[in-house]
Amino acid sequence: MNLSRRVSWFLLAFGVWSWVIWVTFAKNLWKDGSGLAFDDAGNPTAYFWVHLALAVTSFILGTAVGVIGFRGVRAAKK
Repeated sequence: MNLSRRVSWFLLAFGVWSWVIWVTFAKNLWKDGSGLAFDDAGNPTAYFWVHLALAVTSFILGTAVGVIGFRGVRAAKK
């Protein structure tokens, strides 16, 4: 399958964007002081685990999309 340069750059940008957004979210989740992510004893709550799973899934998908985009950009230069 051949991707156009425009699509390849879009996929690469989406992969990078996904990492930026979800790394920021994971940092904020870890530092949460509102009581949603951690209970009074400091133990992670279900909210924490669900959102951590969302972040990890998004890291994986963002990486896959970014790699596809990177390969497309690299192939378009040849």
